[in-house]
Amino acid sequence: MLIAISIGLFVSFLTIAIYIISPSFLREIDLRLSDYRFRYRGVETPNQDVVILAIDEKSINKIGRWVWSRGKIADIVDKLTEYEPSVVAFDVVFSEPETASIDSNFSKALSNNGNVVLGYFFRDESTESVNQEDLDIHRNSRVKLIKYTADTGVGFIRDFKSVELNIGTIAKGARGFGFFNIFPESDGVYRKSQLILRYKNDIFPSLHLEALRLFKRSNIFLTIADFGVDSLYLNKYRIPINEKGSFLLDFYGPSGTFPTYSIADLLDGTLPVEALKGKIVFIGATEIGISDIRATPFDPASPGVEIQATAAANMLDGRFLVKNSFTDFINLSLIVAFTMVFVILLSFFRSTIAGLLLLFGFLALHIISNYVLFNNYSLVLNMLYPMLSMGLTYVGYEGYRNLLVEKRSRFLKRAFSSYVSPDLVTQIMDDPDRLKLGGERKEVSILFSDIRGFTTLSESTTPETLVTLLNEYLNPMTDIVMKEQGTLDKYIGDAVMAIFGAPVDLPDHAKRSCSAAVLMMEKLNEINGQWKEKGFPNIDIGIGINTGDAIVGNMGANIRFDYTAIGDNVNLASRLEGLNKFYGTHIIISETTKDELDENSFITREVDLVRVKGKNKPISIYQVMTDSNSGVDMKKIAEMFTDALEKYRNREFGAAKRMFSEILGIYPGDDVSRLYIERCEDYMVEPPPEDWDKVYTAKSK
Repeated sequence: MLIAISIGLFVSFLTIAIYIISPSFLREIDLRLSDYRFRYRGVETPNQDVVILAIDEKSINKIGRWVWSRGKIADIVDKLTEYEPSVVAFDVVFSEPETASIDSNFSKALSNNGNVVLGYFFRDESTESVNQEDLDIHRNSRVKLIKYTADTGVGFIRDFKSVELNIGTIAKGARGFGFFNIFPESDGVYRKSQLILRYKNDIFPSLHLEALRLFKRSNIFLTIADFGVDSLYLNKYRIPINEKGSFLLDFYGPSGTFPTYSIADLLDGTLPVEALKGKIVFIGATEIGISDIRATPFDPASPGVEIQATAAANMLDGRFLVKNSFTDFINLSLIVAFTMVFVILLSFFRSTIAGLLLLFGFLALHIISNYVLFNNYSLVLNMLYPMLSMGLTYVGYEGYRNLLVEKRSRFLKRAFSSYVSPDLVTQIMDDPDRLKLGGERKEVSILFSDIRGFTTLSESTTPETLVTLLNEYLNPMTDIVMKEQGTLDKYIGDAVMAIFGAPVDLPDHAKRSCSAAVLMMEKLNEINGQWKEKGFPNIDIGIGINTGDAIVGNMGANIRFDYTAIGDNVNLASRLEGLNKFYGTHIIISETTKDELDENSFITREVDLVRVKGKNKPISIYQVMTDSNSGVDMKKIAEMFTDALEKYRNREFGAAKRMFSEILGIYPGDDVSRLYIERCEDYMVEPPPEDWDKVYTAKSK
């Protein structure tokens, strides 16, 4: 957890540093991501007091190729007078004279209308001087009411060296003037409205700001502080702009979203009067090939006049996107909050896939919350940096897990793969805490196996050959334990101890331990066949299995420990293995193991009721019958033996002897029946006492 928190804090501060530096390529990525908020929100209805009168294809087909004669434009202005718009704003500059009479007539048309705002634009460089008389006329629309609380703040407003103005003859008839400069972001997309610019120590309004001033019949009040523009008002109506005099546009939709009418319909009188009456009418080109095409978040090819209309509608609606120091604080808070919560939760997930799903979930949560705050509260929050922070956190944490945790997992895999099945190794690596020093009590099945006659074999072979033969025996036996998902506890010379059900839970551990025992016997037959060809003697094994609670875990010291099981039930499994020599069997299991088996899983029979060394309480022991190569029906033998054993325990020794003898007649290799025949003969001579408990007490291990 501490490592996860450290990674989260480091990545958070790193991301905040990048956020403050704001590299241009990351800023552009964030701008593009932010544009999707508009598209997802969809088209919205703009303020109906703003319309566009378009120089469109229909108008050009009717009037002729743009640029039209000033006389025709004068006709348009005259016609507009009949429609009584509140303000007419030309997104066009008339900077060159046509003829004195035509220009004069156009000026009269403007004057007669009385509500026309002409556009112009500023230049960074110019080879021609500005006509002072033309400039004086345009200066009438400069911002006159300015309060300076610091002289240095004006430097934040962009200053230009030259300007392209309307000629004085035409400009005299206009009601006002506004620049139509708009400025793209670094990626070429237009997202802002610039309301004021500087030229020769004066501050001038934009076309849409001047149009709105006339529409509201108000004055512009500007306050400039040491950090730049502090406030801008139209009388008492505040327009929230930044220190540079701009605000973010809240786009309504792609081109064509605003009510747009053709000049051709105006001239031929088919345009309804109510379409323009009392409204702000922006006149500009929308026809492809002559319009100033601009890319917006909605549309890669939107006419510039639509951006003018959007800015005016935003101001009329009071629809302003919020991006300021407050949103900066939220951005930084979200970077830290998302990152820290994400990395803390990530520390609880062991799987890489689960971690990825968690990452995608947090990214989705961030995107949804970002959109909700944008759509409901107009907050323009950073889209990229919280995503970047969570992504870096995931990479960092996964890197740590792969470099350090995986190193630990590789150690565990090397340590356990030699005596635990691959499936169990995987589960252990998923939960390494299972292997901490110490133990836990849990129900397991313990298997002990031992080679009969190993001493004779060791005496008859060289040490090198003995090691080879022992490996040939232990390797397949170990594979069988692993196949049944057991854990190889240890080799004790030629003996094998295995645990089923730990360190990983196995619901059917008893069944798996018995399956392993049966497979061991089958494998032993193969090994004996191979050794016979090499001239080595046959070997036999005995297997004991007990099921019960044991203390399992890593026993030893911190620098060296073994995973093992201890307890009475472990000792009992060892005692059961030893009893095979006495009964002439191969696999003996306890009653607790037998009770865990399915009825049809194995053929078993109760062998005896014994009191093993070190235990006072007698237990029932069972044989798992495996001699399938004998051709004898082992199930029938087990049933016959059960009946004979019942006679024996009822003290009917003569009848029991006959039944055991019958079994030997069918299955001569049944040493258990042979043992009981001897007991019956002894008891027939000297009967057991009246309080006979039918228990055999084992004198050795």
